[in-house]
Amino acid sequence: MPTDNPNTPLKLVVTGGAGYVGSVCTQRLLEAGHQVTVVDDLSTGHADAVPDGARFVEGDAADTLRTLLAEGFDGVLHFAAKSLVGESMQDPARYWHGNVVTSLKLLDAMREHGTPRLVFSSTAATYGEPEVSPIAETAPTQPTNTYGATKLAVDNAITTYARAHGLAAVSLRYFNVAGAYGSIGERHSTETHLIPLVLQVVTGDREQIQIYGEDYPTEDGTAIRDYIHVADLADAHLLALRHATAGEHRIYNLGNGTGFSVRQVIEACREVTGHPVPAVVAPRRAGDPAVLVAASDRARAELGWRPQRADLTGIVADAWRFTQERRGAANPA
Repeated sequence: MPTDNPNTPLKLVVTGGAGYVGSVCTQRLLEAGHQVTVVDDLSTGHADAVPDGARFVEGDAADTLRTLLAEGFDGVLHFAAKSLVGESMQDPARYWHGNVVTSLKLLDAMREHGTPRLVFSSTAATYGEPEVSPIAETAPTQPTNTYGATKLAVDNAITTYARAHGLAAVSLRYFNVAGAYGSIGERHSTETHLIPLVLQVVTGDREQIQIYGEDYPTEDGTAIRDYIHVADLADAHLLALRHATAGEHRIYNLGNGTGFSVRQVIEACREVTGHPVPAVVAPRRAGDPAVLVAASDRARAELGWRPQRADLTGIVADAWRFTQERRGAANPA
């Protein structure tokens, strides 16, 4: 059950609020009437992505919150993290320090200052290569990369802090986040997500898109993933804040429950943009499962969450609009 009146504005900290998901979530929080302070070191985020109306504090999340939380806050939404799978395998120390050590310091700061709520940005990578799809929260957690392992470690730490110290906590395990919201969208310096990579072909920044494997046991032979609109994802965070319960740590998978293949995504990008999008087939990447689709029944039942923007073409159209607007702003006529 919610821990307070759902109409009461909350005073909140958003770590990583200059990043893609964090900035959209900040915008949705502001629209709901909450007071938001964004903390971001801008190592991967962008200062101009912080929505108007939010207070912005530049700095490391762990070090900043140690003093900032003394001001008195109702909760923290923790997005700040290192998130590149390949990099996590090449430089694991950066991920154990950046994701786990930082989060432990945050938890200690929350405990010290009596901050009652936490919503944590977790990931489907905690499940590794599950044998059953759709994936429920009861699936074994067997991450196959350092990134997923660090997120799982933080989830486990949150569970123990909630039990021992009465923290009201929710972890949200994302599947493939996509789309844009208003003037906020994906603009990673190192892009690994399929939709923006395909759109880079459309804009001429990439010659072709690679399809990693076409021999999967799927209808068209390419891997299937669950795409969730970033605004639907943000709305789940608002609901999680209200349903967080003291002494409990709840974990929810967030996805549409519908999978789209790599070829379907490429075709949607062709349809939306009117561009041919050349594609070439490359060998499978090690550790890439054939199908990753979320079972979000728990979030639907306990949070009352329903994705409102589940259409793949609509998700791509939002991403394409954002891409065009960014290019127009960078190259005015």
